[in-house]
Amino acid sequence: MPWPLVALFTAGYLAPYLLPTTVGRLDTGLPLTTTQAGAIGSALLLSSAAAGFLLASRVERAGARTLARLGLTLAFLGYGGAALSEAVPAVVVGALLGGFGSGTVTAVAASGIAALGAPPARTESRDWGRDPHRATTFGLLGVSALAGALYLTIPRLGPGHGLPLAAIALTALAVWPFTGRLSGATAPARRPAGPGARLPHRRAGLLLAAAMPCWSLAQNALWGVSGRIGLGQAHLTEVTVGAVFAVALGAGLVGVLGAGALGPRLGRAVPIGAGTALIAGCIVLSASATGLPAFAAGEISWNLLYPVVLSYVIGLAASLDPRGRWAVLVGSAASLGTAAGPLTGSVLAAGAGFAVMGQVLAVGLLAIAVPMTVVALRAGRLPLPVVEIQVEAPVPAAQEAYDTAAAYPNSYASTSAR
Repeated sequence: MPWPLVALFTAGYLAPYLLPTTVGRLDTGLPLTTTQAGAIGSALLLSSAAAGFLLASRVERAGARTLARLGLTLAFLGYGGAALSEAVPAVVVGALLGGFGSGTVTAVAASGIAALGAPPARTESRDWGRDPHRATTFGLLGVSALAGALYLTIPRLGPGHGLPLAAIALTALAVWPFTGRLSGATAPARRPAGPGARLPHRRAGLLLAAAMPCWSLAQNALWGVSGRIGLGQAHLTEVTVGAVFAVALGAGLVGVLGAGALGPRLGRAVPIGAGTALIAGCIVLSASATGLPAFAAGEISWNLLYPVVLSYVIGLAASLDPRGRWAVLVGSAASLGTAAGPLTGSVLAAGAGFAVMGQVLAVGLLAIAVPMTVVALRAGRLPLPVVEIQVEAPVPAAQEAYDTAAAYPNSYASTSAR
């Protein structure tokens, strides 16, 4: 198992996972409005997405170890400085610097995990210790477990904006020793040969890439203000809200494992279309909650469904090009929506209230579900080959689709537009 990549995955994704408590504490510990706090959260994520866009194709040339250490250093200095400062400009600069570091670390982890999917040369056996399925699964389990533990711990340590930021900074510092083992972990992946660099299935890929920012924005608009919904509208304590988030992240783990166990049995259209519609209902329920039962039901159900749908979307993008280019582009497009989510949620909530915000986001999700389902239906006409994978635990369907495409590139070389 490539544990350095799992550690980097955990450190890179921790900031988005802690977004609700980070944004929620900014306007309570600093002289900021709710909208301004949401804007800082969006700026942090946008900085992280910018790092991904800039470095996605440069990890191999710059060196995984060098970039990982650079990203961890920026994350430690940025988040650590923001945690220690009471000046708003310094907090903003620290969030931007830390966000860029998180994005850099994530780019290294994603590049290394993708490289694990390269088929072995001149042999039919596979090295399951280098299986991208297992690496991604352990990464998701790691970041979800760590974030859940922090949601239970941070409220008990006291108020202030610095605690969640300090937790992210210390995680970056703790991961630093793993970078010494990166020399061979992110070797360039062997890509299937192809005529030129033209992207296949452009219409389907562009349609999916255009839909993903809106899909991701709706998810993160809710996640970015969920803490404020629990505290302000549902009248819960921070300890109770943290406990709900911890349980919700545990439900997300069940969703990750469930997606892998379900696999391609239902195709892609049903999980993506019906799953998105169910998520829209969860958003309405959570945003309109005025007590613990509704708030907990909405947040837990949403966290259960979100990784399931996301895994099928990523798998769909990966199947459009066996070299993984559409997967990278769709993932980058989703990052833009992620970055805009907290600010969008804060603006809608400040202008119309949380309940109306939830209704607007739900309507947008239902509209976006239509083109995404169309792409999935067209892709479903040519099903993926099924590969027996023996791992210690079920794995996300997205990584199963990517690994299958890497192992059987000829199965996709002649597919029509999806």
